[in-house]
Amino acid sequence: MRLEGSTVIVTGAGSGIGRALSVELARAGAELMLVGRRRDVLEETRNLFPPGPDAEIVTADLTLGADRVRVRDRAMAAFSGLDLLVNNAGIMDAATFAATSDGMMERMLATNLMAPFALTRELLPLLQAGGAPRIVNMGSLLGDIAMPNFAGYAATKFALRGLSDALRRELKPMGIGVTYVAPRATRTEGLDQIAHFVDTKGTKLDDPQLLARRIVGAIERGRRYLYPSGAERLFLLVQRFAPALIDRSVSTRTQEPQGQSPIPQISSR
Repeated sequence: MRLEGSTVIVTGAGSGIGRALSVELARAGAELMLVGRRRDVLEETRNLFPPGPDAEIVTADLTLGADRVRVRDRAMAAFSGLDLLVNNAGIMDAATFAATSDGMMERMLATNLMAPFALTRELLPLLQAGGAPRIVNMGSLLGDIAMPNFAGYAATKFALRGLSDALRRELKPMGIGVTYVAPRATRTEGLDQIAHFVDTKGTKLDDPQLLARRIVGAIERGRRYLYPSGAERLFLLVQRFAPALIDRSVSTRTQEPQGQSPIPQISSR
């Protein structure tokens, strides 16, 4: 996919991976629409862009149908077609299963699953009008390897991975590609909010800028998936072909202080 001159929407563009990815896409020459709940942080992201076309800013709560429609309407007014939709907005609530409330679960389902599902549906006609259009869904390694204290979050990311596979197969005849990205632990503001459940000492945390460059590369090459390299690839193979090994390893640690994971690298966003 050629990014120079492409039209792009990035959700959750005000911080973390969304901000870093927006900056990389702007450097590649894309014309962007930044979507998020707070205008001030979206403007901070836009201020990091190199000289070029002024990015659109749309403040929206994507868990609300009316706001998703407003994003669609703004996109239709700004673009004749949409080349790239990045469903990056997401939240992570960490808690033991017994302490995970209905409200926590409903919030994660609404943000991590329903929002990308419904926003993609709203923007589908505009994507069909794009040139070699692509959807990028931001998942997590916890969408492949579920860990204690992250049952709700993992469930939403497993579902997003399934949605990505289904869309890839259904939308292929329309010429729309789908890339599912599964980052590991990334140095973002959100990691501080779950510090009680994640042992970050000695954990390799990915830099958002480096991850953003890898995502841009995956978009340009039209890749179906983007996973970390290194030890995590081995864990994925173990999960798929010998999951009992991970069951035994993780289950022996669930009572440790702060819910520390034996594979801290996969405690992702």
